[in-house]
Amino acid sequence: MVHLNRRGALGSLLTGAAVAAVPAAAEAAEAAVPCPAPAATWAKGIEGQRKADLGDGTFLNPILAGDHPDPSILKDGGVYYMTHSSFDAYPGLLIWRSTDLVNWTPVVTTLKTNVGSVWAPELCKHQGRYYIYLPAKFPDRNTSYVIWADAIEGPWSEPVDLKLPRYIDPGHVVDEHGVRWLFLSGGDRIQLAADGLSTVGAPEHVYDPWRYPDDWDVEGFSPEGPKVMKRSDWYYLVTAVGGTAGPPTGHMVIVARSKSLAGPWENDPKNPVVRTTNNAEKWWSRGHATLVEGPAGDWWTVYHGYENSFYTLGRQTLLAPVAWTKDGWFEVGGGDLSKPLPKPKGGKPGPHGLALSDDFSADKYGVQWNFFNPGPREHKRLSRAGGVLTLKGAGEAPSTGAPLIFVNGDQAYEIECEIEVDPDTRAGLILFYDRQLYCGLGFDAKAFVTHQYGIERGRPANPHGSRMLMRLRNDRHIVSFHTSGDGGATWKRFDRGMEVSGYHHNVRGGFLMLKPGLYAAGQGSARFRGFKYRALG
Repeated sequence: MVHLNRRGALGSLLTGAAVAAVPAAAEAAEAAVPCPAPAATWAKGIEGQRKADLGDGTFLNPILAGDHPDPSILKDGGVYYMTHSSFDAYPGLLIWRSTDLVNWTPVVTTLKTNVGSVWAPELCKHQGRYYIYLPAKFPDRNTSYVIWADAIEGPWSEPVDLKLPRYIDPGHVVDEHGVRWLFLSGGDRIQLAADGLSTVGAPEHVYDPWRYPDDWDVEGFSPEGPKVMKRSDWYYLVTAVGGTAGPPTGHMVIVARSKSLAGPWENDPKNPVVRTTNNAEKWWSRGHATLVEGPAGDWWTVYHGYENSFYTLGRQTLLAPVAWTKDGWFEVGGGDLSKPLPKPKGGKPGPHGLALSDDFSADKYGVQWNFFNPGPREHKRLSRAGGVLTLKGAGEAPSTGAPLIFVNGDQAYEIECEIEVDPDTRAGLILFYDRQLYCGLGFDAKAFVTHQYGIERGRPANPHGSRMLMRLRNDRHIVSFHTSGDGGATWKRFDRGMEVSGYHHNVRGGFLMLKPGLYAAGQGSARFRGFKYRALG
């Protein structure tokens, strides 16, 4: 991805071979970040959310609905692992697990230290150790880090700064001599040390990416997302060009091959191998692809795309078949992916997703719930006991605090929760893009607080007092609210509706998603009970 201008609040904490000095207070604070509960406690179902596996030997994209962009996939024996850009959400870089490429369950969240907005990571394994290479941006700096673990479940190391200020989207590969490399945006590469925790020498340019015709509707050239693999005598370099968003026909996948990682690289005469060609297609801006061998030895690719008319859901993870041709290139099948496809053969289906309703009996922090761009002690605001989630207030509104949000993948859904506030505290339900663009409804003991376009729009009287049930419904961008002061026996529709189809990247920038969530602001705390998520038909 390109041209991101995100925010940040905390420098990196580094351990291992390349340790940088950090404030002791920050280090102590981050060391106390809690770990999420084991997977069995939160993989309980998907409550009507979209599921790719149709149960008849076919699947319908997306394989991971909602904002799961820049997929990086690793085949590890008979198991597949995948992670995605997590941007400003912390804890971040959630790893998913599958044995059939279609059904996915969460495994572990790997990144707890706020190193900035994190995008286009690379998950790989080398000599028994797992690595994630991750670009990160603060407003005043850009670099790439690496974290590592000896088991996929962790523990994962603190980030090590690779000191690559001009690059994004690293792709890991090992050459025929056993030397490790990162391929970078723009057609450059840099050598890695043997342990993968530092770089050797300076970046070098080895590839001039294929360029589309000048009359195509694209966002910009933006060569990014290089993924390199070897098959037979050839190295294949899969790259995205055309810009991540902008016109739906912009983002695309191109391929080049070479007998050496140093080049020369030969462009596929059929480039691009993936592209949205018409605005009527189901999936827009398709790109950032990685090839992976399926359970039965056939080949597939994962990449991301925006859903037609639902930019608000972010870029979702898609799966398509790959066929190798006699001339040593490959073709990507599936068309625009609007129809069911045969599932990969040989895989064993497992559970998919996680329950988004939360009775707060198990710890889903970092797996479902994430803070947006948190400060170094943000997790201290959060506590859970006896089926109650307590969230200390921060700032005066979501624009000056860090709300607690999550990724979902439905075009229509509702969330519901009982909320109780202390004096001088406001809390509620929101749909949050970033601190300048969100909507929702909150309250204190005397008045409601309406949020729209990222600003406070009104404070009508609150007849329920300091405790109420609140429901937020997003029915294909039409947002409504209901409240109840008698435990749900009666509900009253709130007298302000909203339309949120424009709460997305092509309006605001940032490559994010409009996420549902909770917020608490002011001097006291808010208590949340019985959070419910329901997908609507």
